[in-house]
Amino acid sequence: MFEQAFKNIDDILHKDAGCTSELDYTEQSSWLLFLKYLDALEHDKATEAELEGRSHSFILEAPYRWESWAAPKGEDGKLDHNAAMTGDDLRDFVNLKLVPYLHGFKQKASGPNTIEYKIGEIFGEIKNKIQSGYNLRDVIEHVDELRFRSQTEKHELSHLYEAKIRNMGNAGRNGGEYYTPRPLIRAIIQIVKPQIGQRIYDGAAGSAGFLCESFEYLKAGNPQRSTDDDRTLQERTFYGKEKKSLAYVIAIMNMILHGIEAPNVIHTNTLSENLADVQEKDRYDVVLANPPFGGKERKEVQQNFPIRTGETAYLFLQHFIKMLKAGGRGGVVIKNTFLSNTDNASVSLRKLLLESCNLHTVLDCPSGTFLGAGVKTVVLFFEKGVPTRRIWFYQLDPGRNLGKTNPLNDDDLAEFVKLQAAFADSPRSWSVDAKSIDQTTFDLSVKNPNGGEEITHRSPEAIMAEIAALDAESAEMLGNIKTLL
Repeated sequence: MFEQAFKNIDDILHKDAGCTSELDYTEQSSWLLFLKYLDALEHDKATEAELEGRSHSFILEAPYRWESWAAPKGEDGKLDHNAAMTGDDLRDFVNLKLVPYLHGFKQKASGPNTIEYKIGEIFGEIKNKIQSGYNLRDVIEHVDELRFRSQTEKHELSHLYEAKIRNMGNAGRNGGEYYTPRPLIRAIIQIVKPQIGQRIYDGAAGSAGFLCESFEYLKAGNPQRSTDDDRTLQERTFYGKEKKSLAYVIAIMNMILHGIEAPNVIHTNTLSENLADVQEKDRYDVVLANPPFGGKERKEVQQNFPIRTGETAYLFLQHFIKMLKAGGRGGVVIKNTFLSNTDNASVSLRKLLLESCNLHTVLDCPSGTFLGAGVKTVVLFFEKGVPTRRIWFYQLDPGRNLGKTNPLNDDDLAEFVKLQAAFADSPRSWSVDAKSIDQTTFDLSVKNPNGGEEITHRSPEAIMAEIAALDAESAEMLGNIKTLL
C-alpha cells in the first residue's frame, strides 16, 4: 500500500545535495513522518471530542499544522498548488519558522512523558537537511499519501520503517549502532518472558527494537486484554533512554508506528547517572538491551560506577544490574571477550554478575550476527537477587555464513528457545556448575563437552602475532613478485 511512497521519498532524497547517506534518508523522512502522524492524531482527537460533545484544543497553532503549511487542500480534497509553498519559500519557512516554533514546546511541556515534550525534544535535535525546497515539496507530497488511521495502515508503516532502519544498519558501522537483528530480539524476549504489569527498560534504546518487539509479544500473548491492560501497555510498561539525537528520533517514531502513542523514551546519556542515587522506585522488572560495543567514556562518567572502566558496555552492564528490582530479569547483549578478558574491570564485573545475579543462560552468537560491527557477541540472561549456581551455554550455529544478503532469521534461533526451556544438553548446549568456575579469574569461556567446537577467546598478543606473521608473509610474496619483473 505505502511501499512505493517510501521508495519515492528515498529516490528524491538521494538526489538532494544535503542528504548523503542512508542515515540522512531515515532522519529526514522521520521528522516529516512524525509531523504527518501528529496531524492524524490531532484529527482523531478532534473527531472523538466532537462525538462526545466537548471542545478540542489543538497542540499546534493553525499556521504550523500539516494541513496549513505542508499539504493545504482544495474543496476537492486534492493539494491546492496555489496555497502550497514550494522552493525557497518552503525551505525558509521550515528552517526559520517551523523548526524553532516546534523546539519551543520543550519549555512549555508539563513533563517529559507528554507529546509536547517529545515535539520540543525532537526539533531541538533534528534540522532540515533537504537543501532544495522543490525536493522538499516532492517529499512532503509523498509523505502526505501515508495514512495512520487503521491498524492495518500502521502495521504496514511500521514494517516499512523497520526496513529503513535495517537498511541504515547495513549502511556501515555507524548505522549498526541503531539496529539489533529482530530475530535475536524476539528470541531474547521469549526467554525473558515479560508480562503485562511489569516495567520493561532499555537504557541504550537505539531504534527501540527491544521495546517495540516486547509490545508485539505482549499483545500477541494476551489477545483478551482489558481496557486497563491496554492503558498499562501504553503508559506504564516501556521505558527507554538514548544518548544520540538521531537514534532518539528514530526510537520515538518506531514506537509510535508500532502503536505506542506517547513513548516513555528520554534523550539523555544514561551513564551520566550516579548509581549511588538509584532508589527502589527507579527500578524495573525487566531489562532488555544491546549497549554499544567499544565506546569509551570520560573519567568523570566513570566516577558514577563502583567498577571503573572506559569500556561503555561494562558501565552499561553495571547500570542494568543496579536498575533491576530483586527478582528482576535481564537479557543483555555484550562482546564475547567479556567472558574471558583478564583486566581488573572484566574480572570484577564477572564476579559481581555471578554473585549478585543468577546468570542462568549464555547464548554465544556467531560472527556476522551484527552487520558491520566486526565483533562476536554473547547474550547474558540473568535474574537479580540470588547467586549463580549453574550456567547453561548454547552455541548458535546457523550452518552458514551470516551477512547482508543472508542475515539471522527466526528459524536459526528456534532450537535455542526450545532447549533453553529445560536447559537441555545437546551437541550445541551444555551446563557448567558455578562451583567449577575459577574463583580468581571468574573465567566463563568454556569448552563444549559435547563435541562441539571450543569457544576460544584469543589474547590480543596472539592476534597481533598473527597479524605480524601475515604482514611478513605478504612482504615476502611481494619481494618474490618484484624479482620476477
